[in-house]
Amino acid sequence: MRLTHTLYETSALRERAVSGSLDGHSGAPSATLPTMTERNAPLSEYRAAFHAAHVAMAVVDHEGVVHAANAALGALLGADPERLRGANAADLADLREDPRLWSAYGEVLRGRHDRLRCTRRLRERDGRARWVEVTVVPLAGDADLTADLTAALPADRRRRRRADRRAAARADRCDQHPEGPAERRAVLLTIVDVSEQHDLQARLRHLQMHDPVTRLPNRSLFFERLASALESATVAPGAAQVPHPSGGPATPHGDGDAPRTGAGPTADGGSGGGGEPGPQRGGDAQRGGGAGVAATGGRRSGRVGLCYLDLDGFKAINDTLGHRVGDELLGAVGQRLAECAAPDGHLVARLGGDEFALLVTDSTGTDQLTELAHALLVALQRPFDVAGHRLTVSASIGVVERLAAGTHTTALMQAADTTLYWAKADGKARWALFDPERNAHRMTRQALSSTLRQAVERGEFMLEYQPLVGLEDGVVRGAEALVRWRHPQFGLLAPNRFIGLAEENGAIVPLGRWVLRTACWQARHWQLAHPTRPVRVSVNVAVRQVWDSDLVADVAATLAETGLPAELLQLELTESAVMGSAGRPLQALQQLSDMGVTIAIDDFGTGYSNLAYLSRLPVSSLKLDGSFVRGFRAEEHPNPADETIVEALVQLAHRLGLTVTAECVESAEQAERLGRIGCDTGQGWFFSRPVSPEQISALLREEGAAEGPAEG
Repeated sequence: MRLTHTLYETSALRERAVSGSLDGHSGAPSATLPTMTERNAPLSEYRAAFHAAHVAMAVVDHEGVVHAANAALGALLGADPERLRGANAADLADLREDPRLWSAYGEVLRGRHDRLRCTRRLRERDGRARWVEVTVVPLAGDADLTADLTAALPADRRRRRRADRRAAARADRCDQHPEGPAERRAVLLTIVDVSEQHDLQARLRHLQMHDPVTRLPNRSLFFERLASALESATVAPGAAQVPHPSGGPATPHGDGDAPRTGAGPTADGGSGGGGEPGPQRGGDAQRGGGAGVAATGGRRSGRVGLCYLDLDGFKAINDTLGHRVGDELLGAVGQRLAECAAPDGHLVARLGGDEFALLVTDSTGTDQLTELAHALLVALQRPFDVAGHRLTVSASIGVVERLAAGTHTTALMQAADTTLYWAKADGKARWALFDPERNAHRMTRQALSSTLRQAVERGEFMLEYQPLVGLEDGVVRGAEALVRWRHPQFGLLAPNRFIGLAEENGAIVPLGRWVLRTACWQARHWQLAHPTRPVRVSVNVAVRQVWDSDLVADVAATLAETGLPAELLQLELTESAVMGSAGRPLQALQQLSDMGVTIAIDDFGTGYSNLAYLSRLPVSSLKLDGSFVRGFRAEEHPNPADETIVEALVQLAHRLGLTVTAECVESAEQAERLGRIGCDTGQGWFFSRPVSPEQISALLREEGAAEGPAEG
C-alpha cells in the first residue's frame, strides 16, 4: 500500500529489506512494556512515561494505523514522531513482506491472538542493515487511556491518509479472513534495536559453523545446507520457495514465551522472511544459496549433486611430517577446492580429517558433477609448497547426482560414501559415479555378511559332494565337500557368493567347523556302508581357520567323535594360503600330517607357483587348476604349452611322492589325455556334477555291484 506524502518522506529515510527472519536465539533482551490493562495512576503519568520511554513504541488502532509514536521510535526510524502519526504500522516494521507474518499480524489486530513477536531486518538509506525485534500486544479495555495517549490528527491529514489506509486494510483482511472480523482493539507496537546482539550471534555462528583449519564450512553447516536443499525441493519442486498466504500463520501462544526458532514462524505467531536461504541467516554469508538456480538460468531443476572427496595417502604425510604440516596442507587443499567451486558458487565443506564435500544444488545432471570431479582432480595434481616441503597428493571422489524430492540426507551420504569406496578400490586418484546396480550388489553382500553367523546357527547350509575319479580305472577315490547356502530370500547360493564374506568377517571359523564335522560324519557313513571301498573326503580350509581357531584340536575332536580314520580325511588349502607358512600355520599343518590327515594344495599353478615350499610343507597331493585342463579340449591342440606344463608338473609331483588331481575335466578327451600323461585322479562335470550324499552312495553301490565278487 502506498503511503501519503508525509509518510513517504519518512520512508525515504530508510529502505526496507525484502527479507527477514525470526531470531528466537538472538539473546536480545525483551522490552519491558508498560501494562495498560489496569490504571491506578493519572493519565498524564502514562502519557509522560510513553513519550519518555527509551523503547520505541507506537499506539496502533485496530486498522493498523499509528495514532501516536514516541520520541524513541522517531529516533530509531529517523523521523519526527508527529510525522509518523497516520502511518501504517506494518510498513514501518516491515510486516508485509512475509505473507505468514502479515497474516499473524492481522490476527492480533482482530483479537484472535494475544501477541506477535518477530525479528526483522530494516535497511537504512546508507545501505546499512538494522536488526530489530518487533512486538505487538493488545491494549484491551483502555479506550480512555488510548484516547489520552493520542492527540487528534488534523482533519485534512486524517481524511487524506486514513481513507487509503482503511480501504486497503479492509480489502487485505477480508481476503484473508472471509469469516468476518472478531473483537477489534488497539495495540501497542514496540521496536527494539538488536543489531549488536544479532551481529554477535552471527560471529558466534560463523565460528561454530566453520572449520578452524581450512576456514571452510564444517560438517554441521554442510548438513544444514544439504537438508535445506532437500527440503526445499520436496516442498515445491521446480519453483522458487516463497511462502504463500494461504498457508496461514503458525499456531500462536497467548503468553508469547515459548521457545523460538530461526527457520519459520515463532511460537507466538511470528515468521521469518522469504527470499534468503535459511542457512545464510544470522550473518552466515557463505556460498551455496542460489548457485544452482543461476546455473539453470533462473529455473530450479529440483536435483542435487554431491562430490565426496578423500585425500589419498594423507595419513603418511601427517605421520611423517607432523600435524602442523598436515594442517597447512589441508588448508591449501581447501583453498584449491574453493577456487574450483567459486565460479558456480557451490558449497565446499570440510567434513573431518581429510574428507571434503562439494554440494551442488539444482544440478543439471551427472555430466555437471563428473566434470566438476575431474576439475578437482586436475587442481590437486599441482604440487603444494607447505612449510618448506613440496608435497603431492591425490584424491578419490565419490559422485552422486539425483532428484532431490524423496531423497533423504542419510541415503545421499551413504551413496556418496559407497561411491568413494569404489573410487578407492578401483585404484585411487579417480572419481566414481554412483551405480544403482553395483550398489544393489553391495547391499546384497552386506545383507549376506551380516547374517552368516546366524545362518550357521539356524542350519541353513548344506553340503554337496563332487567325486574324485581315478583316471586309470574310473573308480571313485574320494569326494570333495562343497558347501551351499539355502538362503530364505536369495535361494540356493554357491560358495563364491559367501565364502569370501565369511573370511572377511570371521564367520568362516564356525562355518568351517560345521563343514568339517558334517563331511566327516558323511565319510564315516560311506565307510560303514562300503568297508572294502575306502572313500576319502576332501574339505576346504581357509587360512583364517588356521590362525583364528585351533584347527588341530577341531580336527582331532571331529575324528574322535565320528570315528573316521584320519587317512580318509583330506584338507585342501589354496596355494596362496600356504605360501609363506611359518610359525603357527606350519606347526598346525605338520601336526595334522602327523595325525595321518592328507594335506592337498588346491588350485595349484594359479598363485605364486613357488616349488620350494613343496619340499618343506607336509603336502601329500596337488590339485591342478582348471585353467591348465581347458587347453586339452581341442583334438588338435593349438598350443602344446599347457600339456607340456601339466606333464612336467605331474612328473615333478610324482618324483616328490605327491599325487595329482586335475580339476574341471569336462570331456572324455580331456580325461584320456590327462590319464596318458600320468594324472592320478580327475574331477569335473564329465564325471559328475556336485550331487547329494545319497547320490554318491548310489554311485558307490553301482561300482560295487559292477565289480561283483571281485570286491574284497
